[in-house]
Amino acid sequence: MPRVQSFPPIADAKARILILGSMPGNASLAAGQYYAHAQNLFWHILGEVTGMAASAPYAARALALRSHGIALWDVLASCTREGSLDSAIDEASIDANDFASFYRLHPGIVQVFFNGAKAEASYRKYVLPGLADGLGPQHYRRLPSTSPANASMSRAYKHRVWKRALRLAPVGRQGAAGPG
Repeated sequence: MPRVQSFPPIADAKARILILGSMPGNASLAAGQYYAHAQNLFWHILGEVTGMAASAPYAARALALRSHGIALWDVLASCTREGSLDSAIDEASIDANDFASFYRLHPGIVQVFFNGAKAEASYRKYVLPGLADGLGPQHYRRLPSTSPANASMSRAYKHRVWKRALRLAPVGRQGAAGPG
């Protein structure tokens, strides 16, 4: 099975929200971009939140996230996996990203949203036990995966749930996520 590596986070010092996936799929790895699969809803949904079209250049979409106080990363730094599905990840091969360092560099993050069940389960299993008390946000929420593999929920439902969650995130006075 091939070993795959995640990307560096999209984040800056103003980040108030962190969205976590599990591991980029093959289309994303080939493009060197988060959520590059044409049928993934991530950039369509976040485009509605940030005002940046899903068809805009990747650098502009990443800048739009940062300007709205949204950071983007994956729970896993690397793993072995055949294909793109989370279910194909070899659990024994998982290396998690360094969240202790990330949270020290981004102390303003108050909310984590998981893009699907695998991201949440991996974070709870491989990250939370290693975080010192008080390090990291206190608010966590799993949202429906934006992946086309998550076909049990309609596109409209995913849009609605994601936009509402981002709009209601406890981001404090800065209102990082903005209107949704």
